Amino acid sequence: MQGLCHCLAAVWPGLGRPGWWVVLWSLLIGCAYGQTDASNALQSKLLSEVGQWAQKTHQLEADQFSFAPLDARVQVQTCDRPLVMDLPFATRETVRVRCLGSPYWQLYMRLLLKPGVTVAGVQASAQQGLGPAAPGNVAATMPKAAASAPPVMRKVVVAKQLLRSGISVTPDMLEEQEVPAQGVDLQAVTSVKDLENGEMVRDMQAGVPLRSHDVRRAILVKQGQIVILTVGQSSGFAISARVEALQDGKMGEQIRLKNPESGRILSGVVTGPNAARGL
Repeated sequence: MQGLCHCLAAVWPGLGRPGWWVVLWSLLIGCAYGQTDASNALQSKLLSEVGQWAQKTHQLEADQFSFAPLDARVQVQTCDRPLVMDLPFATRETVRVRCLGSPYWQLYMRLLLKPGVTVAGVQASAQQGLGPAAPGNVAATMPKAAASAPPVMRKVVVAKQLLRSGISVTPDMLEEQEVPAQGVDLQAVTSVKDLENGEMVRDMQAGVPLRSHDVRRAILVKQGQIVILTVGQSSGFAISARVEALQDGKMGEQIRLKNPESGRILSGVVTGPNAARGL
């Protein structure tokens, strides 16, 4: 703070100390408003994406639900790839949102349903407001029309081969398929990219759709291994060094590293197998 005041004094030598504080306060307020606007924009984008997913997953209309306000301490971050959403609990009203890129993060959002609405759709009592019942001859033809309609399809990810528990998943082991949506688990994974750097939790047969809880993030850096640490990428140049991992790490996690030559302890974020980015 004092350094900034000295800089102001150098730029405006005739500006008294009270004037410095006025200028400094204006700068701080401007920064705060800029950060607030950026945070609000990220939160609005998150609500829009999760809202669209909830409409499709729960077969809801936009005016049938809202979301509980996020905790004021939650800072919505950007993600370098599409967000992954699922329903981790039996109530199906809590949506887990994850970024599987860098940095890795996750948060939980709770659906607030309007009166008379369930996560499966609109209750019968609400449907009565749609209009009078159809005449007998028309009602008799409705099931036939529905039966002749093409089935709704959904993209899923299936294994090309038997995947054993504990193995690391690679894209060549998987493929995306279009299957009838009816009967497909709501937590089925829809993109091979969502399973990058993953590890199987259980055995899965070939051709069976994978769900989000069938795969977990794999340990990409193990304690005692040599890791390539890259520093300075954001500055337009990069320096790489070989360091030793002092703890295990998954994609996006911060771990402690050691320079074997100087003995200095460093910190880095895991970016891939035996690779990290300096902080």
